[in-house]
Amino acid sequence: MTELRIRAAGPDDLDTVLAFWKVAAEGTSISDDRAGVERLVACDPGALILAERDGELAGTVIAGFDGWRCHLYRLAVHPDHRRQGVGGALLSAAEERFVRLGGRRGDAMVLTRNETAHHAWRAAGYAPEEQWRRWVKHLAEN
Repeated sequence: MTELRIRAAGPDDLDTVLAFWKVAAEGTSISDDRAGVERLVACDPGALILAERDGELAGTVIAGFDGWRCHLYRLAVHPDHRRQGVGGALLSAAEERFVRLGGRRGDAMVLTRNETAHHAWRAAGYAPEEQWRRWVKHLAEN
């Protein structure tokens, strides 16, 4: 097995990432379009982290830091690369980024129904905080 390469996404990666999420990510987000991901990369150039093996995208994570909190989104590993350390490598890269930026705690958005993801997050040392509930309001029509 070849070495995993971890790097920040750039503008040239966006279409590949969007296609990848259709295969590897569970669920969809209102921002899962070119404009949404373009804004992310422009606003926070290091936030979208990619894992590549043999030049192919194996996984992604968004490690966003707003100066106050560290948010993790879109941890996705291609089905052919699961259980090979890709998710752990991505989370380590995200955590290193947060520490460099002064972050103190990472929080993750994880679908309740995605039991496979629960195992991956727990293995990386994360745990649910049941006292919190996510509240949302869509700000624009799609």
